[in-house]
Amino acid sequence: MTEAQGDLLRVIGGIVAVLLLASAVGLVLRWRLGDKPVIENLNDRIRAWWVMAGTISVALLGGRAGVIVLFALCAFAALREFMTLTKATRADHRTLAATFFVVLPAQFWLIWIDWYGLYSIFIPVYVFLLLPIVSALSGVTRNFLVRVAEMQWALMICVFCVSHVPALIDLRIPGFEGRGVLLIAFLVIVVQLSDVLQYVWGKLIGRHRIAPELSPSKTVEGFVGGCASATLIGAALWWMTPFRPLEAAGMSLLITLMGFLGGLVMSAIKRDRGVKDWGHSIAGHGGFVDRLDSVIFAAPVFFHVTRYFWAVP
Repeated sequence: MTEAQGDLLRVIGGIVAVLLLASAVGLVLRWRLGDKPVIENLNDRIRAWWVMAGTISVALLGGRAGVIVLFALCAFAALREFMTLTKATRADHRTLAATFFVVLPAQFWLIWIDWYGLYSIFIPVYVFLLLPIVSALSGVTRNFLVRVAEMQWALMICVFCVSHVPALIDLRIPGFEGRGVLLIAFLVIVVQLSDVLQYVWGKLIGRHRIAPELSPSKTVEGFVGGCASATLIGAALWWMTPFRPLEAAGMSLLITLMGFLGGLVMSAIKRDRGVKDWGHSIAGHGGFVDRLDSVIFAAPVFFHVTRYFWAVP
């Protein structure tokens, strides 16, 4: 067993310990307070976290191939959820087929062969130029700009941004060789913990809403408490990364802020479409996009800052 594998097993063991504690708390609350909706929702979320943590742990243990396959499948599921809320019509059939069965596989194939020079511009340059041409050839002009923009935004969010998570594993960082999977674990743990801790702090001491029209549950107290807590945890997890403790804290603060802002953007899209969740695939959590929204915005920023300051070409 390599040192990286040993560290990964310790991380997974820590996640299991946290989930065991959360499960015990959920059972005690149910025993003392009964089957109240808020308690049932909490237990649903905990059960969903077991499934999600188990899935990503298996992928991380599977190494590079496991991570790329997992996030490609997540991107497909998220893209499917996103497209159900768009104004796509029969005229967009060929464009949609190209989106799901050409663009998405191509992006992750470029990640697989580690062609940074192309996967970093493939969607925001070439696909953004070519997809409108495919749609225009249908000859249907009604809502053309809206339809094209929605598909471009769906690809940017669900495919381009998500693909930067597995791309982390191939960063060439001196002294950090063979440990890229831990960088992915660091990103996911810090961002997801920030979401959970913002929720917890908001429930405990939240008084002042940040954006009541977008997300009524988000408060200033929850945001500050959650981001600060996640930043401290990220600093404590510096040993998983090529960063020193203070650098790990700075990177943690950066990705928690991006995760929070990403959540607001995705909430704005849902409010515009008049829905509460992107889907119902994950009990207590909504859909895949609801779980990925914070990571979606944090991943490309985390990737490029790490690549610029710590990696070599």
